[in-house]
Amino acid sequence: MNAHPKLVEAVHSARTPGQTRRLALSFGGSSCAGVRLQNQDAFAVHHSVDSHKLLHKGVVACIADGVSCSQNGQLASQLCVTQFIEDYLSAPDSWGVKHAATKVLNALNIWLNHHSQQTALRHNGYVTTFSALVFKANRLHLFHVGDCRVYRLREGELIQLSKDHSHLGFGEKGFLTRALGMDSHIEVDYQSHELQPGDRYLLTTDGVHDSLSLSRLRDVVAGNEHLEVLARQLTSMALAEGSQDNNSCLLLQVDSLPYADAQGLTLSSSQKVIPPVMTVGNTIDNLEVLKVLYSGTRSHIYLVKQLGTDAVYVLKAPSLNFSEDGDYLASFVREQWVGQRTQHPSLMKVYPSESPFLYHLCEYIQGQSLRQWMYDNPAADIGKVRSILEEIVIAVRALQRMGVVHRDIKPENLMLTSDDKVVLIDYGAAQIDGLAELTPATQEALPLGAVGYIAPEYLQTGMASHQADIFSIGVIVYEMLSGKLPYNTGRSLSIYHHRNRDWCYTSCRQYRESVPLWLDLALEKACHPDTRVRYQSMSEMLLDLNSPNQQMVQKYQSQPFIEREPIMFWKGLSVLLLLIVVLQALLL
Repeated sequence: MNAHPKLVEAVHSARTPGQTRRLALSFGGSSCAGVRLQNQDAFAVHHSVDSHKLLHKGVVACIADGVSCSQNGQLASQLCVTQFIEDYLSAPDSWGVKHAATKVLNALNIWLNHHSQQTALRHNGYVTTFSALVFKANRLHLFHVGDCRVYRLREGELIQLSKDHSHLGFGEKGFLTRALGMDSHIEVDYQSHELQPGDRYLLTTDGVHDSLSLSRLRDVVAGNEHLEVLARQLTSMALAEGSQDNNSCLLLQVDSLPYADAQGLTLSSSQKVIPPVMTVGNTIDNLEVLKVLYSGTRSHIYLVKQLGTDAVYVLKAPSLNFSEDGDYLASFVREQWVGQRTQHPSLMKVYPSESPFLYHLCEYIQGQSLRQWMYDNPAADIGKVRSILEEIVIAVRALQRMGVVHRDIKPENLMLTSDDKVVLIDYGAAQIDGLAELTPATQEALPLGAVGYIAPEYLQTGMASHQADIFSIGVIVYEMLSGKLPYNTGRSLSIYHHRNRDWCYTSCRQYRESVPLWLDLALEKACHPDTRVRYQSMSEMLLDLNSPNQQMVQKYQSQPFIEREPIMFWKGLSVLLLLIVVLQALLL
């Protein structure tokens, strides 16, 4: 058995009719047991006709070869092929391809290895080689472990993309050094390549590529016949050449690619009308404005009620000033994209809308912003600050599990509810792995976060990891305790100024002496400008903000005074020099 009926529409050319400038592939494959009684190879392709799935998941193709010495090799290969595709397609759209596929493969490997340990005979393990291709937008994502092979034919040249994980022994046949199910931990090779129309990709098991030279493979793959016909030629040729193994191969051809800017994501929004500025009593789409919450140069936010019901929402509309600003509109669409996929109580929801007007209909969070809370509590209790911190971390972790970096965590974007919960709002600056793969890698003209809370690496490169959110959280905790920011922003609000500033940390104890030294050291590490020094995980940061890290305290105390207290050192030295000058003047 070499294909799964639910996953492969047919082992023949699959092209979406009447569609252009979208991802479309043709494919064909062939598999036979050869001289063996059982076929332990498996392959499958998923080419969705659903535009949403095709955009966010792409086309998936994979091939597997169960180890021949095991009675469970066939089950292992079929399971990996079918389950990989099903689980990958079930992953959140916000996850990037690499993240989603790696998660699935690690889970499959754990399952296979666990069941291998339960077998009475060691050689009867659930072990299989595996190669998968994910075609998404304009890129190919390749995942490989074992000795299946992936080739690419471009402009008449056939090259091998994958690397065999096998070692030649004393006999003619080598042995595998890496495969799914072989060990409790698996290292999967990953590659990413730009696609070109007309590219052909060949996936083979060792029964084919061990029997046919690269030149013979190229001659067949470059043929003008139907892809399935070419695949059958390869398996037949391998058998004729004396192949002693199962023979399987899969051919795919890139017929068309989507626009490089994935404009389908923003097309519907660009065709909508930005509503005019509204006042209390105005209505739009059966929604009545109850209160103007905010009106600025970038956006307008209203508290609205759905007519005929008691349902209350927050409506956010872009300013007419930005109707021609592509970057701003893209961030507006990004916010809706994330908000409609949030399922966590600590994350604000954005509801779907079929309106001809461009706006977000958001969940109404009753409470106050953290900024207002900080105004009301200028000398906040340390214990209360910790409880708020834990709530912030819960919200940010929920985003992380979606593959999203918020990049604009600040007091204004954190809502405190009446039951002391924190809800994170505003996803306009979010960096989303799954969405970023649909657009070309370009740097934003300006970082979208607030000056004073933006991580240095985001300021410099326009890209950020979860450590950028850790930086912002560290700054907020510092501000809750001291009422100040750890780095002097000066009077300038320009991004250029802050990109080129000196990042010199000011001790929190300078503003609030009651802050313990160990807590100040943890804050310094949380918002350290160097990501290599900054906390790598929020759990590590939480631990150090709740209890003293003695190793960090001892390291600090062992430093020379000039390194521990540089400002105090130079102030003292200045006073000493002034006294010397005064004494000299008196003596003269």
